[in-house]
Amino acid sequence: MAAPEAWRARSCWFCEVAAATTMEATSREAAPAKSSASGPSAPPALFELCGRAVSAHMGVLESGVWALPGPILQSILPLLNIYYLERIEETALKKGLSTQAIWRRLWDELMKTRPSSLESVTCWRAKFMEAFFSHVLRGTIDVSSDRRLCDQRFSPLLHSSRHVRQLTICNMLQGATELVAEPNRRVLETLASSLHTLKFRHLLFSDVAAQQSLRQLLHQLIHHGAVSQVSLYSWPVPESALFILILTMSAGFWQPGPGGPPCRLCGEASRGRAPSRDEGSLLLGSRRPRRDAAERCAAALMASRRKSEAKQTARAAPTTRVTRRSTQESLTAGGTDPKRDLHPPATSYEAPGTKQPPSAPATTSSASASSSTSSSKRAPASSAPQSKPLKRFKRAAGKKGPRTRQGSGAESEDLYDFVFIVAGEKEDGEEMEIGEVACGALDGSDPSCLGLPALEASQRFRSISTLELFTVPLSTEAALTLCHLLSSWVSLESLTLSYNGLGSNIFRLLDSLRALSGQAGCRLRALHLSDLFSPLPILELTRAIVRALPLLRVLSIRVDHPSQRDNPAVPGNAGPTSHIIGDEEIPENCLEQLEMGFPRGAQPAPLLCSVLKASGSLQQLSLDSATFASPQDFGLVLQTLKEYNLALKRLSFHDMNLADCQSEVLFLLQNLTLQEITFSFCRLFEKRPAQFLPEMVAAMKGNSTLKGLRLPGNRLGNAGLLALADVFSEDSSSSLCQLDISSNCIKPDGLLEFAKRLERWGRGAFGHLRLFQNWLDQDAVTAREAIRRLRATCHVVSDSWDSSQAFADYVSTM
Repeated sequence: MAAPEAWRARSCWFCEVAAATTMEATSREAAPAKSSASGPSAPPALFELCGRAVSAHMGVLESGVWALPGPILQSILPLLNIYYLERIEETALKKGLSTQAIWRRLWDELMKTRPSSLESVTCWRAKFMEAFFSHVLRGTIDVSSDRRLCDQRFSPLLHSSRHVRQLTICNMLQGATELVAEPNRRVLETLASSLHTLKFRHLLFSDVAAQQSLRQLLHQLIHHGAVSQVSLYSWPVPESALFILILTMSAGFWQPGPGGPPCRLCGEASRGRAPSRDEGSLLLGSRRPRRDAAERCAAALMASRRKSEAKQTARAAPTTRVTRRSTQESLTAGGTDPKRDLHPPATSYEAPGTKQPPSAPATTSSASASSSTSSSKRAPASSAPQSKPLKRFKRAAGKKGPRTRQGSGAESEDLYDFVFIVAGEKEDGEEMEIGEVACGALDGSDPSCLGLPALEASQRFRSISTLELFTVPLSTEAALTLCHLLSSWVSLESLTLSYNGLGSNIFRLLDSLRALSGQAGCRLRALHLSDLFSPLPILELTRAIVRALPLLRVLSIRVDHPSQRDNPAVPGNAGPTSHIIGDEEIPENCLEQLEMGFPRGAQPAPLLCSVLKASGSLQQLSLDSATFASPQDFGLVLQTLKEYNLALKRLSFHDMNLADCQSEVLFLLQNLTLQEITFSFCRLFEKRPAQFLPEMVAAMKGNSTLKGLRLPGNRLGNAGLLALADVFSEDSSSSLCQLDISSNCIKPDGLLEFAKRLERWGRGAFGHLRLFQNWLDQDAVTAREAIRRLRATCHVVSDSWDSSQAFADYVSTM
């Protein structure tokens, strides 16, 4: 009897505390009703008035509301503001109540955006509070505009900060200064424990004060926090100072900026530590070039590199061959000497004995002029940097110790001046690659001369485990900084470099990855690399990466356009490729997932087979736009998979012409180890469909291990779909449970007949059927009937696609 008495007591208490404010609330509701032009409206119910009164006085009644019975509390929840709704979540769950529908309605009404169809929202409360935090931080939402967002007893930033798992900083670093301000100290402390991912989008130029705030923010969130991932998106012309700051902080380096307060979390040891000269020079120290010059240099470097790489398909590139030949030892040798010279000792472009000895004094203008006349065909990489060396960078041929200049002479060493000196020499007829010249000028340099931190001597803080750079062009300075940091970034587990314009800096990247792999405790297990161009053919680049990182588990690599050496018709491209990667076999590696996107042109099957033979643990392979010289080469790849990759479970082919490889496709469908096969836009049924379809169905009927088959974009049509239905007949041993027939010109009548055949055989055909972008809108009634019948045996996923564009799509692919 105690429980019912307590329930009645709480109910009476609710009515009593609400009655004191009911009359006032009623007068507020009735006043506008009398003056309404549309006539008097119905007064709100007494229970709703009581609920509004209680929600308005939650500061006094909160503990009592928490103790209310579930039925009453359920009616009050929609009337609470977001702060009390968030605070009462745990109590509501204990009473069997859910607030997810309320948070979803708040998202629709206040955020006014739809989540991505690919996103699966598991907690609308966390999603709303995270978005609310970002809007308040950027000032894009007015909390006083809605009573559900406004409450003087709570701080919007502090209350929502514990739900923030991902924070995005945009444009002019908005929000960084606010977060490090003293009034928001508790907000930053909460973020340090809750935030996991930090993203930068569309960054613009920033001032020194904003960068100082960002430095403090990154130090708190990364070095003393829980941030494990940093991602940069869409930064067409990166500000060198800001980019290097983000990189070094992510890697675990930190020094207070000029005049900045010491970190109170680092303790007395951090306050008493003398500033590192190298870290200071890197993080916007006095030796840092002017920001404007650095930005002009970054833009000029990228423009020159793009222009030079575009010309590679029409001319021979002596400097490219020189650079590749000089990197043979760095790509094949096991050692990773950071001072190893990338310049060739003696080539047809530099006669033996003309190279300046390391102990030679610094070259003056007259000396440079005289040395340039000694050999008319000397590569400009050894002359241009000597007359105008990069600021803070060391020359390839010169003193081994650091050089310093005083007065106005230092101004001529600006990186901006160096770029235009190189451009002037190109106008005089000297052909060179900007990235290669810069790399050559900087190679063999002491890290301190580059302005980079001495990793073995500097104090390291906590660093992130995932770094992603999407569409962030890397200047030579930025690429060298990244490579230098990568060589000892042992905590890094995943690295993504997407369309960064690496160019010849890919050789530096390979050296740094090899050095990282040799470090004790290296955790790098996933590498995603994609770019428009690559100085190395994609298969040679893949071999080099696999050899440099034998413990890699996931490798995704894509090159959109062929390199110069991919085209043997270009003069100077013919010849063996072993001088880049070596002829020796690739050692066994730990690859489990390999994804490759190829440029146009036939690929050498033996190189791909050598990678597959060394990847005995491979479980998933994806080939995009791969072209082989003949079906026999494709068959060689498939035979290698069968013999050496016994653990392979998923195999995917996309945008490949397999019309002449039907016997190879049948060979795959008979493989009893594969569980999922994808033929996406592979033109499977372009030739001999009447003969090939029955052979394909027969192979699938005898395969009991294949669980998923994806055939989007293969022009299957109604006839092909009906032939495929025989896979699920009574005499079939197939255990297929996932079928994707999207973009296959299927009409409603063919789909309906397919559904009827499945019903006639009376077996649960499969779990998922995907029907995207088929011609189902030609007869909506028949399509709905077909889908209704199919849903009795499987889960159907379709869309409302306009097939009026289908004919144009068909013609474009003929």
